[in-house]
Amino acid sequence: MKNFFHKPIKYTYLYIDAWFNFAFGTKNNPLYHLGSLAFFMLWIVLISGLYIFIIFDTSITGAFQSVEYMTNEQWYLGGVMRSLHRYASDATLVVVLLHIIREFSLDRYRGFRWFSWFTGTPNLWLIVLLGISGYWLVWDQLAQYVAIGSSQLLDALPIFSGAMSRNFLVGNLSDRFFTLMAFVHLLGLPVMLVFGLWIHVKRLTKVEVFVPKTLAIGSFLALLILSLVKPAISHAQADLTIIPTLLNLDWYYLNVYPLLDYFTAGETWILTIGISTLLMLMPWLPIKRTPPAVVVDLNNCNGCSQCFDDCPFDAISMQARTDGARWKMEPVVDPNLCAACGICVGSCPYSNPSRRSEVKLATGIDLPEQPIHQIRTATKTALTELSSSKVKILIFGCSHGVNLTEINAPDVAIITLPCTGMLPPAFIDYTLQRGADGVLISGCRSQDCYYRFGNHWLEQRIKGDRTPILAKRVNREKFDFVGYAETDEAQLLQNIATIRQRITEGQG
Repeated sequence: MKNFFHKPIKYTYLYIDAWFNFAFGTKNNPLYHLGSLAFFMLWIVLISGLYIFIIFDTSITGAFQSVEYMTNEQWYLGGVMRSLHRYASDATLVVVLLHIIREFSLDRYRGFRWFSWFTGTPNLWLIVLLGISGYWLVWDQLAQYVAIGSSQLLDALPIFSGAMSRNFLVGNLSDRFFTLMAFVHLLGLPVMLVFGLWIHVKRLTKVEVFVPKTLAIGSFLALLILSLVKPAISHAQADLTIIPTLLNLDWYYLNVYPLLDYFTAGETWILTIGISTLLMLMPWLPIKRTPPAVVVDLNNCNGCSQCFDDCPFDAISMQARTDGARWKMEPVVDPNLCAACGICVGSCPYSNPSRRSEVKLATGIDLPEQPIHQIRTATKTALTELSSSKVKILIFGCSHGVNLTEINAPDVAIITLPCTGMLPPAFIDYTLQRGADGVLISGCRSQDCYYRFGNHWLEQRIKGDRTPILAKRVNREKFDFVGYAETDEAQLLQNIATIRQRITEGQG
């Protein structure tokens, strides 16, 4: 049942993603930076909000007039800041929703990733509440509509029991209540959001909080142009003696209020809480099995800490050596955080397949279900099977990229890995020295590794920018490192044909 709904969404996303790569390039594809884009938009909201607060009058009689002043009389700065504040707020929610859709479509929310998904839902609530309280402070007729609707929702909770609605009877609304709302919007909710975002990314390493420079400039210019072309304006001033009849809702933030025209406040709470609960429980609908965590072998570990530095999910820490060896440090794995991606295996210098003294290749850190010696054995077997072929191509492929099982060619052998980051660069040299005419490493799309850094780390190792490095003697023309998604099978087949032709021409 899950695949029935999930697969169409996934393929739709992958096709859109391909077009975005074409339009923006992989480095600046906004779909690869949705998390950092949300941070960037929040920075714009913060900076513009600080300026607005300087002018803003936190009183019932002064709030609307101060907003009108900055919008109309100081349009060149205050008006622009107000519009940037509004549109950056909308953009924040948009990129967060796209982030949720993306992680769901690529199945990056279950298994070891449950914590990030589960803790992300409260942050979505906080962002929405920030937007709602911001509309409230303008104190125009839209703010009046939001305030009365919010009071109805709050009165449905046992802790208020009708007390909130009394604030909005004529003559009952005081400056003190309005100042309280300003405090909630300016300090209370932002502090909670900062704390919530910290928890959300707590299990990740090297969190990307800054967008690429080009993408940041482009995003800001787009918001600035929108602010100048279509500046944010207010409705008429709030008047508790009348009922507003014509409102332009911001459907990103205020979509819950029209429900009150069709449901009671209690029913609306049941609906919204039900949807939120379902969203939080999705990582277990159904449960996704995570393979056993990597295991450390101190007999083959020199405590270099490269595995610690490369782990994408903060599953490895370093501590003082416990086995009395001459090395100072040793890695410790938290099995509850380990994704079993194998990237740390590719980091270990002992994973070199050319260690001839080893009958069974043993390394300092390894996957129990697919150990590195099994990869070396599979490589030997593949080369033996290709020995009679005129052209011998070996593919090391990621299990989360393009489907390699569809390839059926007598001159191509395939070895599937949890992640291309598991492959030590020495395997390229090892494979070519033992008879392969060409090696193709097929990972996830560039900048979009399922395990965050697998593609990136391997690319740096090949370039010699990260240990363990690929030996300089290796002929770089005999291997290719590419990134393909499930919808890129045609490109992969074309790439194989190009390699085959290149080898054939070289042999001729």
